[in-house]
Amino acid sequence: MAGSTTFDNPAVAVARLAAVRGEIAEACREACRDPADVTLIAVSKTFAAEAIAPVLDAGHRVFGENRVQEAKAKWPALKDRYPGVELHLIGPLQTNKVRDAVALFDVIHAVDRPALAAALAKEVARQACRPRLLVEINTGGEAQKAGVLPEAADDFLAQCRDVHGLLIEGLMCIPPADEAAAPHFALLAKIARRHGLRFLSMGMSADFALAVQFGATHVRVGTAIFGVRT
Repeated sequence: MAGSTTFDNPAVAVARLAAVRGEIAEACREACRDPADVTLIAVSKTFAAEAIAPVLDAGHRVFGENRVQEAKAKWPALKDRYPGVELHLIGPLQTNKVRDAVALFDVIHAVDRPALAAALAKEVARQACRPRLLVEINTGGEAQKAGVLPEAADDFLAQCRDVHGLLIEGLMCIPPADEAAAPHFALLAKIARRHGLRFLSMGMSADFALAVQFGATHVRVGTAIFGVRT
């Protein structure tokens, strides 16, 4: 069941969090970057509130979820207990979940199609809150994966801006699992530079240090902090 994964030893998650922070700092040192410019998103999808609480108790406040309904079930209470939480939607967003997503999330990473852009524009205008928005780029051109194809990125970003009035602040990608990540990170950074976008959401547990070297501003790390999901 979604949100049901538990963690038997909270101290392990806190130690892993510290280790990931250390790896980010080292990657930044090697890339001559300021670690403060890289946001660590602790991906808490499928983990229950009691597994997330130790990481919150350790002072971490930026978390990522894949599903709106799962986040809606566990995060309002956690936000009440832990002020200052910043919640990121890193998974695909259905248009019928846009109202809840805009109300709950501070950042939405997966704007990927005109219908979603239109729904977001309508809901942002209706609600007082305005989440930061990133466009997902399907850098590998994978048919089974969401995201805008690289060759369509310029037109889609223009449509978001000119047709829907959306402020897009960055890009996100998930490289193909069977390919080297570096070319995909480089491609995402190139598209972002072309459009003057400040945020690059790229890099997960296996490759976040590499992503930092290619300019990632947000890395999405779950397993390396919380352990293997069940």
